[in-house]
Amino acid sequence: MFHKEGTQSILLGTIFTAVVFLATDHFIHTEWIRMSIEIATLFLLIIILQFFRNPKRTVEMNESHILAPVDGKVVVIEEVYEGEYFKDKRIQVSIFMSPINVHVTRYAISGIVKFSKYHPGKFLVAWHPKASEENERTTVVVENKTFGAILYRQIAGALARRIVNYAQEGMQVVQGTDAGFIKFGSRVDIFLPLGTTINVVLDQKAIGGKTIIAIKS
Repeated sequence: MFHKEGTQSILLGTIFTAVVFLATDHFIHTEWIRMSIEIATLFLLIIILQFFRNPKRTVEMNESHILAPVDGKVVVIEEVYEGEYFKDKRIQVSIFMSPINVHVTRYAISGIVKFSKYHPGKFLVAWHPKASEENERTTVVVENKTFGAILYRQIAGALARRIVNYAQEGMQVVQGTDAGFIKFGSRVDIFLPLGTTINVVLDQKAIGGKTIIAIKS
């Protein structure tokens, strides 16, 4: 199953592959050269297909759990000052996605979208300390009765050049459903209320919509 954001890329990749195969069969008569070109083109198509995959996942919704919004590795767990929306201290949990991860962004909790904003910016590597403040990004705040408001931030990386965000202010969203998509390597930061019990450790592999990031104390 593939994500809808990949429809155009997959279509173009498939057409390009077909054209290359037809052209090499017609114009290139040296077998090893023809096969090398065709294998390289097919490999490129496989990369595109795996990047836009959207595996079906059964989400066990729980109002006391914050689920991982994306697949990747936990690279930050620390208390920080969040200056865009809360303007106070929060617990930040950051998940880094490599190009081989599933890049669907999912809602970490169910609730009402209170804030959603796009910020143009730079394309520093996603693990750069200033990426959260200077890179192209979106900021979304979802609120429910259990946790209050939590904030997540989709951050573009050096390769990611398009962030898709479905959240709009006033929307009622459901935990584990699609919240957007980030093309190529990138990062998502989650800002949680102080006192929230963190359920992951640094370098842990997170699975979007499955891994429990935090639990209500």
